[in-house]
Amino acid sequence: MRRLLTAALVSLGLLTGALATGSSAVAAEDWVVTAQRALNALHCDAGPADGRIGPHTRSAVLRFQSRVGITRTGRLDETTRQRLRADDAPRCDARPVPARSGSGRRIVVSQQQDWVWLVGPRGQVLAQGGMVDNPSVLRPGSYATGSYCGRAARIKRNQSTSGDVWLDDFVRFAPCGIGFHRIPRSKATGRQIHADWVLGTDLAVSHGCVRLSRALAHRVWTFTTHRTPVRVV
Repeated sequence: MRRLLTAALVSLGLLTGALATGSSAVAAEDWVVTAQRALNALHCDAGPADGRIGPHTRSAVLRFQSRVGITRTGRLDETTRQRLRADDAPRCDARPVPARSGSGRRIVVSQQQDWVWLVGPRGQVLAQGGMVDNPSVLRPGSYATGSYCGRAARIKRNQSTSGDVWLDDFVRFAPCGIGFHRIPRSKATGRQIHADWVLGTDLAVSHGCVRLSRALAHRVWTFTTHRTPVRVV
């Protein structure tokens, strides 16, 4: 029975080299805790190190996989474990601006990484962070903040077309209703419709806009007081 349990855990990818010590489900849980702590140390935000691979931890795995440029599965597969154990494993929250994303002062949006950069005039990164968007609506290309279709360029407290959520710090950059804004908040409760840890993953999609954390949405708001180029790659 013990061999069957061990084989099943190995097939699910829950054990690593610890098999040599007579691993069990407890050993697997201990390894997950270690992985969660490593992800948190790299600012990937895996949530509590509780030994369970739930949505919060999977979001951290997705952010780490996109950061190191491997296939995003949300699973702690062998390739991901090897990269996570590497001495040069990079932080999730500090990323280089993608190549061929323009020059000068601009906002860069990577749909592959689900990430946004605010870039200064000399190429310096002023702020960056995860996002949620909808690639079926927002296409790669060159855009700029401003008024489109006769609609205001910036609205401090916008609302959805359904009228049930607030879109704080809304900055329009593409026709007709696509803009940057904070994660939508319920008008009834004031709470965000999803947690910040969803940002930087494909665990959610927007209606077309780019959802950001409260802090990054505010930085975009202050960064775009005049027309600003936006590159989506």
